[in-house]
Amino acid sequence: MVLLELDMRVRFLRLGKDRRYMPAKLDNDILAAAIEGFEDRKKRIDAQIAEIRQLMTGDRTEPAATPEPGRKRRKVSAAGRKRMAEAQRKRWAAKKQSSEAPKAAKPEAQKPKRKMSAAGRKRISEATKRRWALVRAAASKAGK
Repeated sequence: MVLLELDMRVRFLRLGKDRRYMPAKLDNDILAAAIEGFEDRKKRIDAQIAEIRQLMTGDRTEPAATPEPGRKRRKVSAAGRKRMAEAQRKRWAAKKQSSEAPKAAKPEAQKPKRKMSAAGRKRISEATKRRWALVRAAASKAGK
């Protein structure tokens, strides 16, 4: 009886403080995810054990769970690489040549830079001075 009450208190405290508390009811999705996680851990541990065994004996040992072999890489001959490099240089040259032609025409079509007149600058300056005078007046009224 005392043990049951103690167990209930512990569960209540865990629910309140520890968010990692596992629910009492487990469905198949949770169990399948747990199995998958443990299998991944097992594969990593098997690979580490194989590495350690190799260090101990000097022999090459395969891990218990071997990964599936991937697709073989294609090898390109030296002549093939040379042809690809030459074709790429040709493309770069064509791109460089086509991009240089429009640049020569651009400077002639540029518009002159817009400038503000002296009268316009004076109007802006006076408006700014008036605005700041109003701000200072409002600040002095608020301070009194």
